[in-house]
Amino acid sequence: MKKAFSILTLMLIVVLGSHSLINAQTKARPKAKTAAEWKKILTPNQYYIMVEQGTEPPYKNAYFDLHQKGVFVSAATGDVLFTSDDKYDSGTGWPSFVKPVNPNVIEIRKDADGERDEVIERSTGLHLGHVFDDGPANRGGKRYCMNSGALKFVKK
Repeated sequence: MKKAFSILTLMLIVVLGSHSLINAQTKARPKAKTAAEWKKILTPNQYYIMVEQGTEPPYKNAYFDLHQKGVFVSAATGDVLFTSDDKYDSGTGWPSFVKPVNPNVIEIRKDADGERDEVIERSTGLHLGHVFDDGPANRGGKRYCMNSGALKFVKK
């Protein structure tokens, strides 16, 4: 009886602990979905970039040379991430920005290779691109180098 009680207690701790972890993850990433769910929502290119953390080719993407006024939103959530006022020609072949619209909508973490700083969408955990310290010095010195496939442009 004592052994059965110990096993039940242990199972309860595991279940409650898992529940707390799931709740913490949901609060930290309120718009997160499984890979299978994203596969149904995103295009194959968006899925490759955002879920599989891929990178599109330079100079062969939708927004590297876009000069219209508007905002860039997440391809996954529609949340506003960057504005055309903060976009600049970095010469790299990817859309580059000096800053996000709101620093709280993104998160910076070390990339899988541990060498680059990856930019992810905070609410989903999805990959957007990378940030580097070689941006315009007179505008903060950052270059948010994003994948066009992780963004959608909304013209003003």
